Amino acid sequence: MTMAKIENEQIWRFALAGISNMSAATITNPVDVIKIRMQLENELASQKGIEVLKNRYYDGFIKGGVRIVKDEGIRGLYKGVVPSLMREGSYSTIRMGAYEPVKVLFGATDPAHTPLWKKICAGAVTGAIGSSIAVPTDLVKVRMQGCTKLVGEVPRYRSTFSAFAEIVRENGVRGLYVGVGPTVKRAAILTATQIPTYDHTKHTILNAGLMSEGAPLHVTSSMVAGFMTALTTSPVDVVKTRVMNQQQNNKVYTSAFDCFFKTLRSEGPLGLYKGFIPNWMRIGPHTTIAFFIFEQLRRIVGIDPI
Repeated sequence: MTMAKIENEQIWRFALAGISNMSAATITNPVDVIKIRMQLENELASQKGIEVLKNRYYDGFIKGGVRIVKDEGIRGLYKGVVPSLMREGSYSTIRMGAYEPVKVLFGATDPAHTPLWKKICAGAVTGAIGSSIAVPTDLVKVRMQGCTKLVGEVPRYRSTFSAFAEIVRENGVRGLYVGVGPTVKRAAILTATQIPTYDHTKHTILNAGLMSEGAPLHVTSSMVAGFMTALTTSPVDVVKTRVMNQQQNNKVYTSAFDCFFKTLRSEGPLGLYKGFIPNWMRIGPHTTIAFFIFEQLRRIVGIDPI
């Protein structure tokens, strides 16, 4: 059943997209920290195949989380939560809020029978635009989450805002856009996978009459979307994390492609899937929570479901 159009529907759509993704980011931040640590561990070590998974300080998802708590306390799992919320408030507000209007621009007039390619194109466009705007917050998030605090070590940054100030002081405003290439690529792939998969899975189930509109359908569709997103984005996520985390006065990588091929040569294909489990454990619940809240808030304010 189609709801009556509400006033300022697009503004509401952007606002609800931001709120739902910020809520999901807050809940899943500990998993994001573990993922970042695992992606950076033994960087470019001469290990290939299964060897790349051995001799790790953060030895797996559970042990890695326990290690962080032992070394840094519970607060260690919430490193980078402020820039993460800033990122979701800009990036995800745009990518999820603009998805449906952009999909219409590609000719999607019937939500129940829209070709998958139109959904993928809409997701790629909104993901790239949102990410290009939010790169500075993503950069600070990655660096703060990747910063360990062992005995005797000085934290890389004192706070979120000191991180922004220090990066600009050392490298200028351009320093805030380190890793813009892999970040935008990842966002385009992520959004082209996540939202279209949710959208297409949901309407495929509805069209087949297997489930009706409601929370169970939203959760089922978002779980499929979360797995597919983790599968497609893990390699580029590793590249993005490493390029963003490197010291600018001692660069290891000259570009995203350089990082990709160096990682592949040094660590093999599995090196590109370092942190896959925490990536899935993070993006799966994040996707489920974000879409569940987004759909419920849409119902409350009177906007049709995706």
